[in-house]
Amino acid sequence: MDGRHLLQFTVETQYLASLQLLTDREPAFRPVLDQLGPPPLWARTPGFATLVHIILEQQVSLASARAAFDRLRARLGEVVPGLFLTLSDEELLAVGFSRQKGGYCRGLARALLAGELDLEALEGMDDDAVRRALLRVKGIGPWTAEIYLLMVLLRPDAWPKGDLALAQAAKDLFSLSTRPGPEELERLAETWRPYRAAAARLL
Repeated sequence: MDGRHLLQFTVETQYLASLQLLTDREPAFRPVLDQLGPPPLWARTPGFATLVHIILEQQVSLASARAAFDRLRARLGEVVPGLFLTLSDEELLAVGFSRQKGGYCRGLARALLAGELDLEALEGMDDDAVRRALLRVKGIGPWTAEIYLLMVLLRPDAWPKGDLALAQAAKDLFSLSTRPGPEELERLAETWRPYRAAAARLL
């Protein structure tokens, strides 16, 4: 078993335990877990390609982001920084990037090639250090950084409080009068630490 698979095996074991501890702490989650079972981890591969995909997912549907990413991969063969930088604005627009997101991903590619960001090193950093490293790159905001922590690094307390689907699920589950904003979601989840990633996946 290589290092990545061993890490995922360990994370999965801890994740299943965290779901039980979380539902003991927050009874509203128990019917969800009992009815639907443990949510999958939905783990993504670390690296530039995944971060580009997450940037594409900012403020659009997952389906449209996936379509754009698939067109990009078909165009390049392999989504790596050097090849990405060979594409013109027009070529990026043709595969589904906005000019803004194309600029963000170009900046990310340049940061990686210049050694200003080391994605492999993130795996050995604590959550706050990961956030700081990612947020230094233009176009990577708190939501993108938190999704990378949740879906790629599989951190147990990641909590993407700016995610609209997460907010809507919280509204429905807890019968809130309105969809909670990021700060209200942060307060709601305070007692779920350090298992907020399990809560996010249940929601």
